[in-house]
Amino acid sequence: MSSHVLTVTCKSTRGIVAAISGKLAELGCNITDSAQFDDPATAQFFMRVSFVSETGLTDAQIAEGFAAVADAFDMQWAIHDEAKKMKVVVMVSRFGHCLNDLLYRVRIGALPIEIVAVISNHMEYQKVVVNHDIAFHHIKVTKENKPEAEAKIMQVVEDAGAELIVLARYMQILSDDMCRVMSGRIINIHHSFLPSFKGANPYKQAFERGVKLIGATAHYVTADLDEGPIVEQDTVRVTHAQSPEDYVSLGRDVEAQVFARAIHAHIHHRVFINGNKTVVFPASPGGYASERMG
Repeated sequence: MSSHVLTVTCKSTRGIVAAISGKLAELGCNITDSAQFDDPATAQFFMRVSFVSETGLTDAQIAEGFAAVADAFDMQWAIHDEAKKMKVVVMVSRFGHCLNDLLYRVRIGALPIEIVAVISNHMEYQKVVVNHDIAFHHIKVTKENKPEAEAKIMQVVEDAGAELIVLARYMQILSDDMCRVMSGRIINIHHSFLPSFKGANPYKQAFERGVKLIGATAHYVTADLDEGPIVEQDTVRVTHAQSPEDYVSLGRDVEAQVFARAIHAHIHHRVFINGNKTVVFPASPGGYASERMG
C-alpha cells in the first residue's frame, strides 16, 4: 500500500472534514493520521491528513478523484507521496555545526531528504561535503557581484531540481527578488530567540542583558530580515557565571536541534503559513524513526 499526505487550506466552513474523509474512503484510502486547525482570527481552516491507498492509486489518480471536493470548498491543496525524499540545497558560510548535524541526520535516515548540493561563500567545508558524495559549489559574494552570485545560486537550485533551500548559518543577506521567487521554500536558522536580540552578535547582547535563557529560531526567509514566519524555536538555561563563549557553545547545540526540527516539519508537509505566523502540526506516528543508528 502506498502512503500519502494531503494538505488543505481554505476558508473555514461547515462540512470540510466530512467531505475530505468521505472522498478519501470512496477512493479506497484509509486515514492513518489527521490534524486540523480552525483559526478564528483569520477564518482559515488548515488540515493535514496521512493516508494509505489500499487500491494502489498514484498521487495523480487520487488528485483527479479529489478535485471535485477541492473545487467545492475553494481549497489550496496538494497530495504528496511520503516515499519521495525532498531535494534540498544547503547554504553555509564558516560555522559548520548545523551542516555537520544535517549530514549526520541524513546519513542515519533521521532526516529523510536528499541534499543535492551545498553552496558556500567560503571553502572550509568543501572536503567534508565532497566526502559525502554531494556537489559543492563555491560562490563568492561581495557587494559588487551580489546579483551575479545570486543568479549562480539560483542556477544551482534549478539544475538540481531543489524544492527547498536551508541556510545553515549562511552569513549573507538574500535579495528581495530571491526571497520572493523562493517564498515559503527557504528556511534560516537564527542564533537568537527571536524577536529579541537581532543582528550579528545576539549572544553578546544576551550576555550584557544578563538573560537566563538563550535560544535559537528557525524561520522562513522573507524580504524583512529575520521577520519571516517562525517554524521552530527552543531555549537552554544559562547562569550569571557563564561567559559569552559559553553562550555560543550552548547556542550551537540548540541551533542544530531547532534547525533539524524545522526542516523535518517542512519536508513532512506539517507547516502551513498563516499570514505572518505558521501552523505546525505534530509529526505522524513513526515520523521521527531512523533507518539505522549511527
